[in-house]
Amino acid sequence: MVSRSDVSPECIGSIHRQDTSLLKTFATGGEPRDLPVGRGTDVPCRQTRQGDAMTQTGPRPRQVVDYGLARRAALAELRSGHLTRADACDAHPYLLRAAKYHGEPTDERCPVCRRERLTHVTYVYGDELGACAGRVKATGELAEMACEYGEFRVYVVEVCQGCAWNHLTVSYVLGHGEAPRTRRGPASGG
Repeated sequence: MVSRSDVSPECIGSIHRQDTSLLKTFATGGEPRDLPVGRGTDVPCRQTRQGDAMTQTGPRPRQVVDYGLARRAALAELRSGHLTRADACDAHPYLLRAAKYHGEPTDERCPVCRRERLTHVTYVYGDELGACAGRVKATGELAEMACEYGEFRVYVVEVCQGCAWNHLTVSYVLGHGEAPRTRRGPASGG
């Protein structure tokens, strides 16, 4: 059990800070990485040409939650023996399949088995998404979706396909921020 005096104010302050430094996550080995999306919440969605490719620029992530502290705590419990490897490495077969066929490989080794490289699986959820809610999306699709939908939440899960370690690394909200367009129903005749 961690007492309140064991946690430094700097750690707690960084969790509650509401500035642009949260747009980087320290989920992988203390190395910052940009979240995989466009430009800024106040930047309109538009296409720009970079070389021969068209890219979408659009809203920036907001309401970013980095689960790096929870990840470190789980790994510390595993190493101390308070958590069994079977409990820590319990990826659902569907998550392992999603990592195999739709995941994005990283350069980071698994913190448990240290043999396999981790794979990131990105899920999207939101009321506006309809049938797309709960689906795995590639990082490249997020900028386009952010321009198309008002608001949806993105969850990035790291998965080891070797030992089945899995942990939520970061979640954030994307979207252009406008209310969804309401569909007009058939006019009722009187």
